[in-house]
Amino acid sequence: MKKKSLVIVESPAKAKTIAKFLGSDFIVKSSYGHIRDLPSSKLNIDVEHNFKPTYQILPKSVKIVSELKEAYKKSKDLYIATDEDREGEAIGWHILHVLDLPVGKSKRIAFHEITEKAILKAIESPRQINVDLIDAWQARRILDRLVGYKLSPLLWQKITQGLSAGRVQSVAVRLIVEREEEIRKFKPEEFWEIAVDLAKGKDKFRAELAKIKDKKAVVKSGAEAGKIEKAVKKAKITVGDIVVRERKNSPTPPFKTSTLQQAAANKFGFTVKKTMRTAQTLYEGVDMGNKGHVGLITYMRTDSLHLADEAVKDLRDLIKQEFGEKYLPAKPNFYRSGGRAQEAHEAIRPTHINLAPADIKEYLNNDQFRLYKLIWQKTLACQMTPAITEHTQVKIGVGDYEFSASGTVIKFDGYARVYAHEKNPVLQEKSLPKLTSNEVLTLKKFHQEQKFTEPPSRYTEASLVKEMERLGIGRPSTYASTISTIQDRGYVVKEERSLVPQEIGELVNKFLVQHFPNIVDYEFTAQMEDTLDDIAEGKKEWRPVIKKFYGPFAKEIKEKEKTVDKKELTEEPSDEKCPECGAPMVIKLGRFGKFLACSKYPDCKKTLPLNENGEIEKQETNEKCSKCGKPMIIKHGRFGKFLACSGYPECRNTEPFVISTGVKCPKCGQGELLEKKTRKGKPFYGCSNYPKCKNAFWSKPVGICPTCQGVMTFKKDYPTCENCGFQDKAIK
Repeated sequence: MKKKSLVIVESPAKAKTIAKFLGSDFIVKSSYGHIRDLPSSKLNIDVEHNFKPTYQILPKSVKIVSELKEAYKKSKDLYIATDEDREGEAIGWHILHVLDLPVGKSKRIAFHEITEKAILKAIESPRQINVDLIDAWQARRILDRLVGYKLSPLLWQKITQGLSAGRVQSVAVRLIVEREEEIRKFKPEEFWEIAVDLAKGKDKFRAELAKIKDKKAVVKSGAEAGKIEKAVKKAKITVGDIVVRERKNSPTPPFKTSTLQQAAANKFGFTVKKTMRTAQTLYEGVDMGNKGHVGLITYMRTDSLHLADEAVKDLRDLIKQEFGEKYLPAKPNFYRSGGRAQEAHEAIRPTHINLAPADIKEYLNNDQFRLYKLIWQKTLACQMTPAITEHTQVKIGVGDYEFSASGTVIKFDGYARVYAHEKNPVLQEKSLPKLTSNEVLTLKKFHQEQKFTEPPSRYTEASLVKEMERLGIGRPSTYASTISTIQDRGYVVKEERSLVPQEIGELVNKFLVQHFPNIVDYEFTAQMEDTLDDIAEGKKEWRPVIKKFYGPFAKEIKEKEKTVDKKELTEEPSDEKCPECGAPMVIKLGRFGKFLACSKYPDCKKTLPLNENGEIEKQETNEKCSKCGKPMIIKHGRFGKFLACSGYPECRNTEPFVISTGVKCPKCGQGELLEKKTRKGKPFYGCSNYPKCKNAFWSKPVGICPTCQGVMTFKKDYPTCENCGFQDKAIK
């Protein structure tokens, strides 16, 4: 029997897509991700012997490794076809180790899109495993393990059990905490917006106050606004300078990882994790009926803006065919990646630009369709001509005051043609009547509105990725895991779309900033990322880099073990007396927030919970235990409040703590929408009639829609109907 070549990838979906291109001479197997890693039970890095790591086969991978070994025994040769980045290179490297194959004899195939042409070309020209990429991956893995496993125990000792620190994650938490501190310190200042409705004959338009006596208008009081109103109503209103400019609006670059994450978050409300998960399915391949599994986009972990020459040619052919010559630039649009673009070597684009979103919609779920359409439109638009608009700016004199009005006319839609049927078009027209200098206008209405300056916005996942990228913190493959980790640890929670630091996150950040400033220093973290890039490019060796970091770090750990006083970090005096022994109680900060504890601990272990306002929270309830009939009391855990039997430890019954929104379920008409939490602690709002009624929402219900009787939830700055989209803009 003729032996076949074995191809190993990391994903079953990817295996299906590749298998159809390779034919009967190949067998394609999946490793189901990483098969070896540092065991979590202990450090597993020998710091005394040049930081030698000890890897083990993961428990979930034991059976898979056995199957891969059997498949390799029956094959004539092996191709490693994992993703073309450091993570993929590491998976391939671990596969070689378990198969007892030397790196020098490996056949590593690399590609950035899963298409027949790309796969066959890769098979024809395999390379070896890139040892420099492996070194860079190991350096990151070992650095993160050293920080996590050396610093976390210190956090347990000095703050509370169960905490952890991470090299990049702790910096992300610092960004969020510092933004929150800015918001708290912010003092709003009053200002007034002034505008007038003017008319030329039957044509009306609005102009805003721009200058007062040739200086930029700043109106700080209602009295001043009233003075302006009186003056404007008496004065002659005359058209001044009219400036007409033609503007070219060029298309923006194709997507890279960070910009795709931001666009999907802003347009669809996707989390960074959801965007990457959905993009992964599009990359690895989707079942398209008779066509089998088809990879629809190029590799989605990239910071490159480059498009392959062949892809550009296909794009230009499609633009010419669909829109005509005038939408096609004389030369292809080129976008410079900037920085040290690495990981993959192309931007994120469709693998087959002729597969329009509408043509393949039936094969995609809703998330896949929306993300694919976003990528398809962006890629097509980036190779089209600029849009041309005519922008008119009119100055209007009213005594000592100058008002300004502007209008925009689209002369040529250019790349915006791709988005012509969208609800929110890229270009919007704003009309002005035909005006001439020195003509007199009529005042129809004077508008004055009191406003206050607003603090900076909290980070969303999208804006946090943008800021991390700006600072050079993390890389395309790390953004999603970093943001997910800081939420899983309870340092940050998401309220609507905003990332809000929790007390425990703020305390850990304060501790790290004071005692380990390098670990959470933005510049230091960015420089370390550059150093990892140097290792990946073969410019530096990884062990000296780790050694240079670890020496001072380990010394600092030992010093802080002796000098940092836990009580100064986690305890505050209070006026409360212990109800059991009468000793003073102190305010402590635990993993789940502040609480009162007896100062005589461990002799007296009495504790009392505190609410968000720092008041003793009532523990007793009117609920009875469903198992033993004793009263249920309110307790606090990782995911917030829950009910526990007062008969503990004899009775260990617990039940969820229910918070009502006061909104009746419109689906069944019987239940009430209650605040609940997922297993990971994420809040959602479901019907009390569950499981008979499974109606649920991620956003908090605030009422019933007056238009269609659907549920109004608070999102997009206003209460918005989940059913018809009606927004109550009277409430913000």
